[in-house]
Amino acid sequence: MDLLKDSLKKIYPKFLFSALGGAIIASVYSLVDSVMVGQYEGEVGAAALAVVMPMYTIIFSLGLLFGMGGSILMSVERGRGDLRRGNFFFTVSLICCLAVSFLVFLLLFFFSGPLLKFFGGEGETLQLAERYFAILKYALPVFTVGQFLSCFVRSDGNPVLATAAVLTGGVVNIVGDYLFVFVFDLGMRGAAIATVLGQSLALIVLCLHFFSKRKKIALRLEKGVFRASAKIVISGLSPFLADFSVGVLCVLFNKQIQRFLGTNALAIFGASINLFILIQSLAYGIGQASQPIVSENFGAGNALRVRKVFLMSLAVSLVLGVISCALSECFPRAIIRVFMKTSPETDLLAPTILRKFALAFPLMPCNVFLLYYFQAVLHATSAWIMALVRGMLLSGLLAFVLPVLFGGQAIFFALALTELFVFCANAALLCFFSRKKTTNAEEVFDKT
Repeated sequence: MDLLKDSLKKIYPKFLFSALGGAIIASVYSLVDSVMVGQYEGEVGAAALAVVMPMYTIIFSLGLLFGMGGSILMSVERGRGDLRRGNFFFTVSLICCLAVSFLVFLLLFFFSGPLLKFFGGEGETLQLAERYFAILKYALPVFTVGQFLSCFVRSDGNPVLATAAVLTGGVVNIVGDYLFVFVFDLGMRGAAIATVLGQSLALIVLCLHFFSKRKKIALRLEKGVFRASAKIVISGLSPFLADFSVGVLCVLFNKQIQRFLGTNALAIFGASINLFILIQSLAYGIGQASQPIVSENFGAGNALRVRKVFLMSLAVSLVLGVISCALSECFPRAIIRVFMKTSPETDLLAPTILRKFALAFPLMPCNVFLLYYFQAVLHATSAWIMALVRGMLLSGLLAFVLPVLFGGQAIFFALALTELFVFCANAALLCFFSRKKTTNAEEVFDKT
């Protein structure tokens, strides 16, 4: 397909549905584990997965950092007609991803115990978290490289294979969770085994793209590796921060919830954050669907096509956010029961917590998409600053301040207040950039 000339009404839905399907299945890895473990181990198991959640986000966000950063630059270069330079950015991104993955693997492999304690694990919750991560840590590079390759396969014009990879891995994960957790009675370890198998198979499917005749991507090295590495990091920083910040917030929330509200509330938070990650993953899908089209047309100077994709993606993001909030507000108890066997105390507490938490949902997909959009048109500095404010600075500050000032449950308003502030700031940035009318890709690219 030709991203510069084909009808947007035809190509955009292909990218969108493939990316959304991939996002849904990718979320299965944490969602199904949470559901199965919650039903098998109860509230303590759900709390244990909330402790492990930061590990997930560290692993996946690194793949997103180099995958999104490199694929954006590759798409822009292709839009400018330089296929060889685009392949150079792919090669440098791959080298960076493999090197950083190995270093993080060593860190998490040898220091997983202290890290899980730091992430909020205590007593039985910590024991179950360690049991789960003892299996998961052997396959950490697979998670990172899989996320990385998914970005490039999609940008290389094969969104269907990227979706097929996560679909295949997701099915294996779902079936494996049931077999290993319940049939073979392995509990937490069984859920981890199923996740590793699913991710490994997804990586194998992604690698098939490099044996396809339709691929344009190839390995190429030339001078300027360090300068290219810096551009890749800057370009991928905002999606990385958006994803990585979920792990940071999990740590902050875990500690604050344990301090002010106890294990029952932590279990509900574990279910709620999985729902948050599902919605954010769908928002990632909207951003990832628009990114190749926006970046390539931006590189070619096709401002009208960029604007059309922007408006379509923003509308889809808003619909996603409103529907997610409405379902959470109307059916909070049913949603929490999907994730775990609830005690009477938890059942009574769940609606209050989830309804507060869900107030963040209407604007959250719009904010995530706008991060991807700013990256795609090479306004990297604005994107990563907003990602940092949204992901850690403002939300982290509110997580500390609100419980102290207004009681423990006020912490669940932190994300909603953050999303509101960031949305207003993003709107101001859009107005600023529209007045500048910067459409010269070479000018913006050279400043990156």
